[in-house]
Amino acid sequence: MADQAGSSEHSALCLRLMQLFPRVTRGMRRWQDRAAPAPVPSPLSPRHVAALEQIRSGPLTVGELASRLGLTLPTVSGVLADLDRAGLVERRPDPADRRRTIVQIIPGQAALIGHWLDGAAKPLARVLAKLTPAEQEAFLKAMDLLEAELHQHDTDTTGLEDHPRQPGTPRWGAVRPRRSSGRASGTAL
Repeated sequence: MADQAGSSEHSALCLRLMQLFPRVTRGMRRWQDRAAPAPVPSPLSPRHVAALEQIRSGPLTVGELASRLGLTLPTVSGVLADLDRAGLVERRPDPADRRRTIVQIIPGQAALIGHWLDGAAKPLARVLAKLTPAEQEAFLKAMDLLEAELHQHDTDTTGLEDHPRQPGTPRWGAVRPRRSSGRASGTAL
């Protein structure tokens, strides 16, 4: 019976976290959008912000940036094209190897972008400041472990098969609505 109680508490904690993550993500996104610099024509996605954060400390090749972000080269190229159109970054051929492209924040925009990125992180910084160093470390460890777990399952789906799925249902267990053609569509919850 104690095992069931522990399992129930664990399930309740997991459910609470699954409810919190989307809310926190939306809240951080709203905060980020409000803090965005005026010249940005439209709200930037988390990928844009992550790219700016990476190149904030200096120029990088597109390949290095893709590797740091864990994204494909075409995806990063699209993100950089958006940032270039917004007047935030510039791209140029690498003088040492013209096949590579180097990207950097436009020097005249560096202070503005730095101020924006710092401002966008303020809610997170305030919360982390309320934790002890040990709690901060535990929080970061938990986030790193969750990221690693999710990344592992991006390539290895064996852990997702704990509960057999019915044919035509997504891995997460939600039933997809059917199109008139009879093919599965929609998104998993």
